This record gives sequence, structure tokens and C-alpha cells, in this order.
Amino acid sequence: MRAVRITRHGGPEVLEVTDVPVPVPGDGEALVRVAAVALNNTDLWTREGAYGRPGDPEARSGWRGPVAFPRVQGADVAGRVEAVGPGGDAGLVGRRVVVDPALYDGDGPDAHPVGLMGSERDGGYAEFVVAPLERLHDVTGSPLTDDQLACLPTAYGTALGMIERGRMREGETVLVTGASGGVGLAAVQIARARGARVVAVSSGPKTDAVREAGAHAVVDRAGDVVAGIRAAAPEGVDVALDVVAGELVSDGVPLLREGGRWVIAGALGGYEVTLDVRRLYLHNAQVIGSAMHTPAHFGLLMDLARRAAVAPVVAATYPLGRAASAQEELARREHVGKIVLHPGAPAAR
Repeated sequence: MRAVRITRHGGPEVLEVTDVPVPVPGDGEALVRVAAVALNNTDLWTREGAYGRPGDPEARSGWRGPVAFPRVQGADVAGRVEAVGPGGDAGLVGRRVVVDPALYDGDGPDAHPVGLMGSERDGGYAEFVVAPLERLHDVTGSPLTDDQLACLPTAYGTALGMIERGRMREGETVLVTGASGGVGLAAVQIARARGARVVAVSSGPKTDAVREAGAHAVVDRAGDVVAGIRAAAPEGVDVALDVVAGELVSDGVPLLREGGRWVIAGALGGYEVTLDVRRLYLHNAQVIGSAMHTPAHFGLLMDLARRAAVAPVVAATYPLGRAASAQEELARREHVGKIVLHPGAPAAR
């Protein structure tokens, strides 16, 4: 089969289009024919080795440690079950599925993700991928397209994990940073669907798209962001869903209402933060780290997918052979929505 893998950390040039054997599913596994695989910032950062390690933030590392090269990238897979391993349910063959890409630290519904398909195991930048049976979610009846389904696992799973860990309730005011990106747009859609009043931060040219996704107010990040948030939410923010971090955390935490929650799932604005902790303990506020989702969160997300309660925006599609070009477009951050690869498509475009 054709696959795109990395053999070392580096720029887009390290993405290698190659032929590799079709993987064979073992006990408790299935072989999935990949119809669509969506790109994420995790693809860029895994390729670059940008995650650092405890005690060494500048170390080149994958999502949770050193990457075992060569590695097929791609966490977000939608496709159909091609085969099951020994003893598996043959009735799954032909079913349309989304793969939960997380590797968990346990078997329970609240297990924490400690690895990711495309980083800690081979992913979906390929015509086929092997996945554990318990991580397959049958979405055969969903009205969403394969491209839209592929947009869901990491971005929407991360957004839903933030919302769940932030204990967002109907009627609360929710701040979403980086709102035109994959996770941000997902957070806007899900928070709005759950009855929140959504204040989003985005760049000016993308304001209309963020409003169309469900934001009640959009603050231009090119201006005075804090002043803009105060104007849009004069009574304060109940929950912040933040993928930017950096200076925005220290400037933004005082905007939280009593008992407010600031949930962080990214560091596009920088990972070093200076914080006046008095704004936490004097106001019973919380800063919460959120890495992706739990199995229970992902089950909730698949319920949304089956009834098309969210509609992911597909910004662009590429054939698998142009994965490097797709990652370059993702890195430019000029798009709104998700970029998707088609492993079955020819390389010419």
C-alpha cells in the first residue's frame, strides 16, 4: 500500500511517500481502509519534534516521548472495516467507522490519553491502518461525509474534552481562543449546540466564518483582545477554552467570574506563563489542563456524529501523495476549518 511516513524530525521535506506492506490485524484488532484522514497541528509538531520533555522543554520529542521511526503519520481516520483479526466479529466488515486515535492509560471510561495514533503508533496517512476493535465507532448511518467524519477525532475530541473538563453548563458565557482553527471552530460549534453564549477570538478576515460556526461575538486578535472580551462579556467569562495560552492566560484569568474555569489544550501563543495566583484562590477560579478526550468523551462525540449535531468545515482536500503540501497549507494558518487527505486519490491535482 501507499503510505506517508517520517524517518526523522524536520520540515515538510522529511515526509516520505513510499510503498509498505499492508498491516495485518492481530487479536482484538481490525484493518480499516482509509477513506479520509484529517490533518492536525499534532502532525506538524510530531514531525518537528516540538513537544519537548519533562525537564527539557526544548528537546525534540513526539507527543509523549521519543518517536520510533519510521512512523506513518495521521491521527484522524474515517473509513470502512476491511478485515478483523482472529476471533473478531466478521459482521464488522464493511461497516463505516471512525477511529478513536488515543492510546489510553487504562480500560475505564475516564482513562487518560497517553499516546496518539500517528505518533506512538502508525496512523492514517496510508491506504490502510490497523486499530483496536474497542477504538472503532460505527457511524454507518451518519449523514456526515467521510471528509467531515475524519475532521472529528482530534479537533472535536479535544474541544469536547475541554468542555467536559471545564464543566460547561447551558447558559454560561464561554470564551474560545484560536477560534478559526480546527479545535477552536469545534469548540465554538459544540459550546453553541450545548446552549452557551460564545465569545470567540479570531483574526479579522475569519470573523464571518467564526460567526457562521455559532459565535455570538468575535473579538479581533489584532486589536486589544482583553478590552474586546470585556466589551463582549461585561459580566465576565464562566469558562475559557484556550488553545493559545502565552500572555493571554495571565491577561485573561482576571476576566473569569467567581468559580470560573480556564481550560488549556494548546500553546500557540507560547508555553511559558506568568500568573497572579491571587486571581485564582481569591475567586475560586481554576486553570485546567486538557489533553484530548477520554473514552467517555469520544462516545459522546460519536453520538453527535451519528445525528450530525455538528457540521465540520472542510477547508481543502489533497491526495495522499501531496501530504507535504497539505501540511504546508496547515502551517500557514490562512484557512478556516480542516484539511483532509484522500489516500485513494491520485497524486496529480
